[in-house]
Amino acid sequence: MKGISTPLDRAHAAMCANEDDAEARLRYFRHFAASELFVLLEHEARGGRIAPLLLEAEGGRYVIAFDRDERLAAFISRPSPHVALSGRGLAAMLAGQGVGVVLNPGVADSAWLVPPGALDWLAGILAEEPVQIAGRVQRILPPAGLSGALIQALGETLAAAAGLARSALLAGVVRDDGRRGHMLVFVEAHPAGETALTRAVHEAVVLSGGGGSDRKGESGAPELDVLFLAADDPVCARFEHWALRFDLSMPEARRISLPDSETCPSVPPKLR
Repeated sequence: MKGISTPLDRAHAAMCANEDDAEARLRYFRHFAASELFVLLEHEARGGRIAPLLLEAEGGRYVIAFDRDERLAAFISRPSPHVALSGRGLAAMLAGQGVGVVLNPGVADSAWLVPPGALDWLAGILAEEPVQIAGRVQRILPPAGLSGALIQALGETLAAAAGLARSALLAGVVRDDGRRGHMLVFVEAHPAGETALTRAVHEAVVLSGGGGSDRKGESGAPELDVLFLAADDPVCARFEHWALRFDLSMPEARRISLPDSETCPSVPPKLR
C-alpha cells in the first residue's frame, strides 16, 4: 500500500539490496520476530485453537500474514477471521511443521515467502534461554568493541521498550576472574517487564550478528549480561559514570500498562 513504510519494509529492502549481507538478513528476522503480524484464519478460533488459512505456493504450504491490519484488509477486501501474533510467536507455532509464511502478498513491495527452514531456524534461536554470566563485577568501563550492528539493534529494541524502565545503561565490565564483557543495566524497571526486557536484549544480541565484540560466548554472540537496579542503588551511580545511556522514559499520559503475569499467555495459540 502506498504511503506506508514499516520497519519490515525497510529491513526487506536492505536485505534484497545485498543478498550477501548477513547482517541485513539478521536485521530482517529481528524485525520479523518483533513485529505484530495479522494471520488469516479459515474460521474464528475455537477453544484456544486456531486454523490458519494455508496457501499452496512453490510446492509448499504457507500461512498468510501481514504486518499491518490495513494490508490484510486490502488483500481480502471483506471481513475475515484473523489473529494477531508476534513474529516470534508465529515462528514458534509453525516450527517443525513444514509450513512457511507468505508475508504481505500483493499489497507491499516487501511481499516475501519466508520458507519453513527459516522459521525453524528463527524459532530455535529465540528458544535459547539467556545465560547469566558468572563472576562478580570488579571494574566498570566505557563500552568498547561492540559492533555498530549490535548498537543499532539495542537502540531499536530499547526504543520499542519505552515505559518498561526509566533508562538502560550499557557499559563494559571486568569480572573478578579477569574476564571482560558488557552489561546492560535497567534502572527502575517495571517488575512485570523484567522477563520481557531480558528476552528482548537476548534477541537483539543473537539477531545482530554480534561481530566486533572483544569477548564472545559459545554461540559466537558477544557476552552481554542484564542487571536490574533501583535508581538509588550505589552501583547504579558507578554505571552512570561510564555507560552509554538509553532513555526509556515515557510521558505519564502515554505510559503503558502490563497484564498480570499470571493471566498473560506464555505461548501462542495452538494450531488445530
